[in-house]
Amino acid sequence: MRAPKDFWTGAIYLVIGVVGFFVARNYSFGSTTRMGPGYFPTVLAGLLTLVGLISLVRAFVVEGAPVGALALRPLASVVGAIVVFGLAVVPLGGAVAMLLTILVAATASRQFKLAPLPLLGASGLVAICCLVFIEMLNVPMPLVGPWLRPLLPNF
Repeated sequence: MRAPKDFWTGAIYLVIGVVGFFVARNYSFGSTTRMGPGYFPTVLAGLLTLVGLISLVRAFVVEGAPVGALALRPLASVVGAIVVFGLAVVPLGGAVAMLLTILVAATASRQFKLAPLPLLGASGLVAICCLVFIEMLNVPMPLVGPWLRPLLPNF
């Protein structure tokens, strides 16, 4: 193996693609003009499998970079952000859950500092997400959750 990074990338894509095929096999595929519920997952699984196979072949043909050390801090930050969103969205509402998610995910970067400008940017992103997902797409998520409703009765 000449490119371990490509090998592991290909292996991950291949596994996800095969699992996607396995899950999508229970859904009707349909056709290109009348797509069934299994069409998109099957096509996506096929593309992931193809990219995985190309990366695996490339790992044995092209010289590549070695696999570096596993960066646990960014991984823990992103996983923690997802968990925080899941735990906060119902009691605190979408706006606060999104803000907390952004702030926890931002700790993955060594350059992150809790300062006015990042807070302003995060707040702007939350406002856009609330507008798009809660107001325009009608995602069933309260803007303000029951824990904060006594403090903000007009929301």
